[in-house]
Amino acid sequence: MNETKMTGAQALVKQCEEHGVTHIFGYPGGANIPVFDALLDSSIKLVLSRHEQGATHMADGFARATGKAGVALVTSGPGATNAVTGMLTAQMDSVPMVVICGQTITPNLGLDAFQEADVSGISYPVVKYSYLVKRVEDIPEVVKEAFYLAETGRPGPVLIDLPKDVSSALFVPDFTVPIRLPGYRLPSFDDTTMVTLVAEKLRGAVKPIILAGHGALISRAWNEVKEFAERMQIPVVTTLLGKGIFPENHPLSLGMLGMHGTAFANCAVRECDLILNIGSRWDDRIIGNPSQFCPDAYKIQIDIDQAENNKMIPVDLFLEGDAKTVLAALLEVVTAGETAPWIARVQEFKTNCPLRVTVDNGLEAQYVLKVLDSLVPEPTVFVTDVGQHQMWAAQFCHVKHPNSFLSSGGAGTMGFGFPAALGAQFADPEATVVAIVGDGGFQMTEAELSTAAIHKLPVKILILDNKYLGMVRQWQDLFYDKRLVGVDLEGNPDFVKLAEAYGVKAFHMDSVENAEPVLRAALAYTDGPCLIHAEVIKEDNVFPMIPPGASYHEMIMEAPKGKMEKPKGST
Repeated sequence: MNETKMTGAQALVKQCEEHGVTHIFGYPGGANIPVFDALLDSSIKLVLSRHEQGATHMADGFARATGKAGVALVTSGPGATNAVTGMLTAQMDSVPMVVICGQTITPNLGLDAFQEADVSGISYPVVKYSYLVKRVEDIPEVVKEAFYLAETGRPGPVLIDLPKDVSSALFVPDFTVPIRLPGYRLPSFDDTTMVTLVAEKLRGAVKPIILAGHGALISRAWNEVKEFAERMQIPVVTTLLGKGIFPENHPLSLGMLGMHGTAFANCAVRECDLILNIGSRWDDRIIGNPSQFCPDAYKIQIDIDQAENNKMIPVDLFLEGDAKTVLAALLEVVTAGETAPWIARVQEFKTNCPLRVTVDNGLEAQYVLKVLDSLVPEPTVFVTDVGQHQMWAAQFCHVKHPNSFLSSGGAGTMGFGFPAALGAQFADPEATVVAIVGDGGFQMTEAELSTAAIHKLPVKILILDNKYLGMVRQWQDLFYDKRLVGVDLEGNPDFVKLAEAYGVKAFHMDSVENAEPVLRAALAYTDGPCLIHAEVIKEDNVFPMIPPGASYHEMIMEAPKGKMEKPKGST
């Protein structure tokens, strides 16, 4: 029992230190001043963002790169609501995060006080758990619980809403208080009957596929996935967030599946007779038309969250448990079936349906990314924003190491990529980190150029500038009879001059000829951040594409000649 009195804020910071927190990303305000004050005497590095959304995305990127909870610190009212998008992003992608939010004093709660917002109530749908702390004595236990909840089971963001009178109050903290979560259960797996059944089904399959998702990365199951695929000789497809769980230069790798997955991955999924889903939630971007997704394939799902059982599509077997644990159990008993003909068939898909890049029409984003992929050192951490560039990056940037492709999946949050890349760079200052962003999303959080410059982070910022909100334009082009509205980004700044105004080194690229020299120069620059402004052709579409709500048999490789039917009930 510590007999020294301290403020609630000091106790909170001390408990964060005890948990091993090294960085807090935040923005101050009246309600969280006590916590900022406590950080002055702390070993924790405070990273001042230029917007609360930027702080949460930095914490998110830090968490995805390390597997440990990222921490964001914001103030009450608009500071808290500005952080909601970051919490939603983390919740949708199962990212561990602790968001500490200043709040008005407890006597003013519910009275519409200055900068008051019911952030615990607002955040309920977008966090794993939400605390409103009304007693200073509860702070050590709440902070312990918050990190435990954020990082265990299916990870997610946890909010601590901390009134200013509570953070300012003096008390003698008890840091030995145990965590008490009687209703919180972590699944364990020891179902030998289920393991035996899965082994039998795998041995009998002649065209099996492994679908590896983000859950497999979260459980750190990359060695088990690789051993399993190699021993069983089963091709592997991944989700967008699963990139990196299996090396994409491996002969059994087919890359990403789904709406904008590789054609060869989708062809294999279309023909498989068994699909083993390891840590993917069967997102709608994967399954397309639920009733027509692998209708003749036996479906086995491994997931730590029982809520995913039969949520999107019916499955034949559901194994509740941590992916690493379940795969270890399966590896004890599985034996390979006869998959050689299937491997040969899959290789035909690779040969006949490659991703295509052309230089005939000018500088394409695909070409820039292909060149980038050929030049980056190993390992490189790719961090994307959301849109066409994100899908092209998933197609052309080959990831060979875990936690090396970070992207906003479920929420599709524009503005995520750049600050998340800063978080990943803070996590490993020596790593090569490349933020791949569009001109639209970058402008949503571009003020974090200050953060990058002040800390001299060697992050590379590649802006693929087509002067459009490209993915929305693509849908209007394909499904709305080319009736373009609200997508032309006329008025974009000169991104080179913008970067230089922040003291950031900048490069310009506008042709096939200068693409490689510019990228080489940017990758060689290590004296702080640098920005590459790549002006690519304006109108280009991402293919392959499975139209929203369509089946894998309806995949298109190029824009059809006629008008396509508008998507029904899908975004």
